[in-house]
Amino acid sequence: MNKFSHVDRHGKANMVDVGYKKPQLRIAKAQGHIKLNSETIGLIKDNIIKKGDVLTIAEIAGIQGGKRTNELIPLCHPLQITKLDVKASLDETGVFVKSEARCVGKTGIEMEALTAVNIALLTVYDMCKAVDKNMVIENIFLTEKTKQDIEE
Repeated sequence: MNKFSHVDRHGKANMVDVGYKKPQLRIAKAQGHIKLNSETIGLIKDNIIKKGDVLTIAEIAGIQGGKRTNELIPLCHPLQITKLDVKASLDETGVFVKSEARCVGKTGIEMEALTAVNIALLTVYDMCKAVDKNMVIENIFLTEKTKQDIEE
């Protein structure tokens, strides 16, 4: 069984030292969904939610949230993000969000991709809570994580 990387030999929380690692191109993708009632989907589609353009605001919020991941998750390293893309789209049951985060660094960027999706979905929830009392945020997961050596 693998050991947890964020626990020291005494079982205490520990920020992993990545100083010895070589920088690599790291990419992570995540996705999630929020179920909405059909009336809410119609309001978003017609862009008449009182708080504004739900999909665009959710995308921007997701980007902002992803950039602040190290402030939200205690043992995450601050990363030099080179790209953070969040797309929100309507489907037949609600809003689907996907993200892609990239960096050149010594540790993965999956937490940023996941945080971006979560914040985007929470933004949809916040913007629609006045008209939909049965929203369900669901199926948030990492879809891809890669790292690639950088040629010098």
